[in-house]
Amino acid sequence: MIKVLGVGGGAREHALAEKIRASKYSPRIYWIAEWRNPGISRICEQSGGAYFIGRTTDAALVSQKAKQLGVDMVVIGPEEPNFYGVVDAVEGAGVPCIGAKRELAVIEQSKASLRRLQWEYNLPGKLLFKTFTDLDSALSALQEASRSLSWMQNVVLKPARQAGGKGVKVVEDRQAYLINEKLSFKLGHTEWLMEYMRGYNDIEEKILVEENVWGPEYTLQAFSDGKTLVGMPLVQDNKHAFDFDIGPETGGMGSIAGPDMTLPFITEEEYDTSLKTVKAVVDAIQDRTGLEYRGFVAGQMMLTEVEGPTVIEMYSRLGDPEALNVLSMLGTDILDVLYAIIDSRLSKTIIRFNNVATVVKALAPEGYPDYKDAAKGHEVMVNEEDVERRGCRLYWGAAHLEAGRIVTTGSRTIELLGMSGTIMEAAKLVNNCLDIPQLRGWRFFYRYDIGTNELMKRRYKLAETVRRLYKFRASRGTLAVRVDWIPGRGLIDPSNEVLKNIA
Repeated sequence: MIKVLGVGGGAREHALAEKIRASKYSPRIYWIAEWRNPGISRICEQSGGAYFIGRTTDAALVSQKAKQLGVDMVVIGPEEPNFYGVVDAVEGAGVPCIGAKRELAVIEQSKASLRRLQWEYNLPGKLLFKTFTDLDSALSALQEASRSLSWMQNVVLKPARQAGGKGVKVVEDRQAYLINEKLSFKLGHTEWLMEYMRGYNDIEEKILVEENVWGPEYTLQAFSDGKTLVGMPLVQDNKHAFDFDIGPETGGMGSIAGPDMTLPFITEEEYDTSLKTVKAVVDAIQDRTGLEYRGFVAGQMMLTEVEGPTVIEMYSRLGDPEALNVLSMLGTDILDVLYAIIDSRLSKTIIRFNNVATVVKALAPEGYPDYKDAAKGHEVMVNEEDVERRGCRLYWGAAHLEAGRIVTTGSRTIELLGMSGTIMEAAKLVNNCLDIPQLRGWRFFYRYDIGTNELMKRRYKLAETVRRLYKFRASRGTLAVRVDWIPGRGLIDPSNEVLKNIA
């Protein structure tokens, strides 16, 4: 009897538990999470396993539970356990673990460390960046940049640590008549970022400023066994809260994939380049640490005019909701894949993905993402059989089962998955199910537009525009070349400034 212990309580973990449960090996499944996910709890019970409430970042708890239960492997779902050394502790206890060790997970935990790694190893798909440990130096740099034609005029302001997708602001500063207003916004958000980052004491750098690039985003997830990287189908996640990409950024309101390894607006050549780019980051962090990366890894990518496929962020785990797309497409028994990772046999393992289009949409309680307290404690009412009858699957996310009631915990509560021959057909299936889940005395919100013809046309048009630009640059030998004009200094290559700062 194979026994598996999973970690994490969201929809991504529900999808992982479901896929493991479907294995031909009929494993017994155990799980640890901060709340009782209704779907995972049911799967554990059906398999003869058990569900435990506990801190998923408690390395001692997870490793002790793994030894006590005598499990054959531990599977990590979210990123924070990786950051807190849970994988290190589990493997130190002699139990194989699917996840990134603490030193490897730094490619996600510290966005600044990722950028330095890319520049030091001269990796493809990198961006100009600057980091700050204190507020005064960040404010001074932004004020100075506003007086020149520097890349730091048009920027992305981010927390320097992975913070659940919160705090990212893109500032286009191209209109001279709005320069003071844009500067005021940058300074105000920088102050907010510094205050927000007080809650994270595990990295020194607090604020990351990156060059602002534009283009369609997509995620390339992969399996890694320390030697071989096997890519999964591309997924596009949609971060903004409301239709047509407006509103605050969230952890992800829905995603599309299929019906093959690429997306309708990404070419096979761009897929291959993206996979090489992600592998280059994994190879570099393995070289830096001397450790083998065994688990899931992902590149949050953007097709840009500057470099073509470009790394926006790295994940040391599967995405959420992106995991639901790829796991539903995976045709190979997942335990065969996970054992191949543990034994470094991915190069000898045939991993197959089914040719099907998948669309995921999240339902979140009003108040999310900015006012999570208002989004907590609302009772969920849903007939899961109705969802299945309408051709979709339901995955539980931030929902807690207690005394026969399911209540929201403040984030994305339910994710619905539709599968069909095309993305638009799959989206129609999901849209037909969005009215089934309800909250007692409160409301869900969701994205209706994800996967529709209107949004797909916008994605395709954007990709075509960017592709013409980066291909033209490549034909002239100027791909990845940047030039700034600084008063008193003239034309400079800002890449040299970045290299000087990280030396």
